[in-house]
Amino acid sequence: MKKYLRIGVFLFLLLLGYFGFTNYPKLELISGFSAKSVASGHFIANRSQEAIEKSDNDFDVIGWATNQINESGKFATSAVFGLIKRKAIYRAGLGATLINDDFDLSKPYEVPKRTKIKNKLPFPYGDIELKDTVFANVDYAKLDRAVAKAFDAEGYNDKRTRSVLVIYKDKIIAEKYAEGFTKKSIILGWSMTKSITGTLFGILQKQGQFDIYKPAAIAEWQNDNRKNITTNDLLHMNSGLEWEEHYDQICDATKMLFQTEDMTRSQLLKPALFKPNTHWNYSSGTTNLLSGILRKQFKTHQEYLDFWYSALIDRIGMHSMLTETDMAGNYVGSSYAWATTRDWSKLGLLYLHKGNWNGEQIFDANWVKYVSTPTNTSHGRYGAQFWLNAGGHFPDVPRDMYYCNGFQGQMVAIIPSVDLVIVRMGLKEEPEFDFNGFLSGIVGSVNK
Repeated sequence: MKKYLRIGVFLFLLLLGYFGFTNYPKLELISGFSAKSVASGHFIANRSQEAIEKSDNDFDVIGWATNQINESGKFATSAVFGLIKRKAIYRAGLGATLINDDFDLSKPYEVPKRTKIKNKLPFPYGDIELKDTVFANVDYAKLDRAVAKAFDAEGYNDKRTRSVLVIYKDKIIAEKYAEGFTKKSIILGWSMTKSITGTLFGILQKQGQFDIYKPAAIAEWQNDNRKNITTNDLLHMNSGLEWEEHYDQICDATKMLFQTEDMTRSQLLKPALFKPNTHWNYSSGTTNLLSGILRKQFKTHQEYLDFWYSALIDRIGMHSMLTETDMAGNYVGSSYAWATTRDWSKLGLLYLHKGNWNGEQIFDANWVKYVSTPTNTSHGRYGAQFWLNAGGHFPDVPRDMYYCNGFQGQMVAIIPSVDLVIVRMGLKEEPEFDFNGFLSGIVGSVNK
């Protein structure tokens, strides 16, 4: 009996060793994702640890992590089976940052200066509630059915939509939230943040401060074939640089988000595999490189921090928005902007009105054409930090639709031909969530 017990113990230890050898590298990413998610969700969105673990962290192997929140210290820690403990700290104005053991918690840091627009205007230009507006050409019964269909029926958990907002001619014609969420709920946009980052280059270009068609001024590229890569190539994800982005495995993107101190350098250090403008490849590293390029346009770090808000976010009243930084103080322009559903819609409205916000031109009107023109080799799927429907990816939706798109199905859709902005926030994306049916149902309720 003892012999079989020893064999059993040996086999168990062998199995445990094999599991540790094959999965140990993943544990750091799992605990890193979990710590960051819990810290951001709790301290930014004011959600409980239980709610975050039950929804945000309930997929794949993320649920393996055990989390703790320290309220007084404003941080969260996570570990998988007691191994590789990760910590994410919260700092007002900068959000939650996943840190390593070398991070100096005592080091002073700067925060962006915010300015809130005060007026007595209704949404979207102010905070006063809109008066009910009824459009004769809108089939409200059909609209309500299309919106309701986006949410889970009682007892089901397959669509996982958190909010839907439909704006027609600057008026909210439909708005619905899942249980536990309201118009004041702050929700992570994930890669919709890329459209924020890209827009800032349009603003700098309008100001005459930047030329996107010049080679990117990156010292490390000046002695090799990367020296000819332009900011335009980077904005279009068409630089030819090596990059791997898959969220179901360890890759360049996951290592950048959950292990790297300075995320602006992850793409910078990659070699060129193709000539610029010949090979489209979606890359979060490219957008964080763009954030680093933005930082170099300012004499001080404070000016860089302020610019995102003064030039765009606060300028159009997206006052709930918070963009988080990495350990080096860079905005994580690829992934980490939070805002209410209504504030996310304001970015869509700015583009619907071709850069004009209540009479003020934020960026040139031709910037809209620039971001919504298909990138070479993307088959009509991508423009400049915006996704497109030009190739008919959504067959029953107008081809002029372009949109911000984020992990797990975040979307701000701009449809100029129907004068619509549609926002959907949730936890499921294609193919689990039927975006073609969702969008076409709403568009079909508006008779032009």
